[in-house]
Amino acid sequence: MVGETYIYSYGFWDIFQYFGYFFVLIAALASLIVSANVKLTFRKWSKYPTRPGLTGAESARLVLQANGVSGVRIAPCSGELTDHFDPRDNTVYLSETVFDKATAAAVGVAAHEAGHAVQHAQAYGPIKLRQAIIPATNIGSRLSTPLIIAGLVFPAVYPLALIGVFLFGLCVVFQLVTLPVEFNASRRAVQCLSSNGILAGDELKGAKKTLTAAALTYVAALSVALLQFLRLLAIVSGGRRRR
Repeated sequence: MVGETYIYSYGFWDIFQYFGYFFVLIAALASLIVSANVKLTFRKWSKYPTRPGLTGAESARLVLQANGVSGVRIAPCSGELTDHFDPRDNTVYLSETVFDKATAAAVGVAAHEAGHAVQHAQAYGPIKLRQAIIPATNIGSRLSTPLIIAGLVFPAVYPLALIGVFLFGLCVVFQLVTLPVEFNASRRAVQCLSSNGILAGDELKGAKKTLTAAALTYVAALSVALLQFLRLLAIVSGGRRRR
């Protein structure tokens, strides 16, 4: 039984060692397709005006007010789909295609970012965790590859490769924690838009579709990161077996 388990494990890591790059490439291509779909969906529903004539900025303010959140600034930022909430200055930044646009897509995106501000104000657990691990994630993303290369090239410092894989694993954890944060922000946004009569009918449908398309990008990012982590782990494990 022990021998059979060893053969099975070796085969699994062997597959990821030699074909892991192919798996990661497929996931990366899928991620590009998902990202392209976000832009197409956003542009489609950006042609659908809201009947109340509410802009993205106005809708974000209504979402904040409906949740009893004050003191959050709403400001424009350049670019397309560059919308984000920055807890450092407690500001919801809305892109040029969202801030003053009265469309279903703009309102959906703005409400989503306002949802992040609500999460921050209410000390939502996953967003606090994500903010806490950002420094470690930034270090991991910068140092993981050099450490892995050093550990594989120089056998005397092989443990550095394991440390590098661990640091890259922090990036995977970050992507994993991001999922509930983003899904919850979208759920808050749609619920608030619907219950407060901000959007209805096809307008609400457009906002939902825009946010669903955006959510898939985070699923794709997690898939790429996880497959890359398994690939690196397989390479490092293979390096140890050859020593």
